[in-house]
Amino acid sequence: MATCPATRLNVPQDVASGPAGPLRGRSGAPRPRQPKPGARRAFLAATSAAAVTTTLVAPLAASVPPAAATSKVPLVVYSAQGYDSAEATAFQKATGIPVELDDNSTGPLLTKIEAEKDNPKWGLLWVDGATAFASLDQQGLLMKGWEPHVKWGALGQQAVPADHSYVPTGITMAGTLVYSTKAVPSPPSSWEALLSPKWDGEVGMNDPAVSGPTYPFVAGMMAHLGSVNAGQKYFQQLAANGLHVYLTNGDTLSALEAGVIKLAVVQSSAGIGAEMKTNGAIRVRFLDPVTALPSAIGIDARAPRAEQLEAEKFVGFVLSPQGQKVMQSGDPTGDSLYWPVVEGVKPLPALPRLSSVPVQSINPYAWGAREDALNTWFTDNIVQ
Repeated sequence: MATCPATRLNVPQDVASGPAGPLRGRSGAPRPRQPKPGARRAFLAATSAAAVTTTLVAPLAASVPPAAATSKVPLVVYSAQGYDSAEATAFQKATGIPVELDDNSTGPLLTKIEAEKDNPKWGLLWVDGATAFASLDQQGLLMKGWEPHVKWGALGQQAVPADHSYVPTGITMAGTLVYSTKAVPSPPSSWEALLSPKWDGEVGMNDPAVSGPTYPFVAGMMAHLGSVNAGQKYFQQLAANGLHVYLTNGDTLSALEAGVIKLAVVQSSAGIGAEMKTNGAIRVRFLDPVTALPSAIGIDARAPRAEQLEAEKFVGFVLSPQGQKVMQSGDPTGDSLYWPVVEGVKPLPALPRLSSVPVQSINPYAWGAREDALNTWFTDNIVQ
């Protein structure tokens, strides 16, 4: 198969670091080793069909008259972000625009969007992974040609797509190694080292068909190794070495904390949050390379124009100083641990200096087009 090379991300040299405090996981207890494909599909169907939709009813700002409030249509937000409820509440309070929030994992949300293709219910999607948005763009499902009036930092400039079909809101890293310092005093120093018999049955990761941050990790490894075939061989070797596959970051970290596994490959924000929670008993290591993972917002191309305009206001609010404060406080030991994409916003102190991270970027359009096929391959060959 053709090669889709990765590129080294041009990162600013002045993004600072420091420590902070307790983890809030996004999911529950560890799942059994390698859930069966049928069970995974049942999970996807059930969570997609039964996703909890919350209508936020925070009081409207005093400056918004009741007549104006009743004329606003609800903005339907599909999101997998840990700070989404806080952000939606703050936006509704500031603007008087009613928000209906459907919070779920990325996989079920994308499944729901696919099921609604002929009659979309969503107005705005906010998840991690530019590949997902590139795929939606290629299907004609995203509104194009609009960009918020913000001053992008270096990371933001690199993450904005040429056709302005989605908007970056922050950067984390896909595929960060997390380990217990008590169980693993000397962690692996390379991705190839995970294939050693020493780590037989000791490594866990998320399911890319469910966990939005995980497919970019899979694609990033394939790009790093030079081809899809080389990447598939790597994951087959991991599976042969006893790889555990769980649903999301929270499940994989729960397995690590319970001692079921000794090494976890999860999103950087989840790993750094675990490090904070345990005061360093759990540590993060950035193996060379890790893959940049933009969080982004896309607007439904077929939403009513009134809802699209509200979605534009939501994006502007998220990237404003007020909205960035909410993003950084809404999930301080989870998704709030991101590198900002707008000028004037500093990352939280727990984040390392970005120039110290061996980060690569991948082409979201090249890899987004392959996401469904590669997730199906992963389910059939790795999640057994």
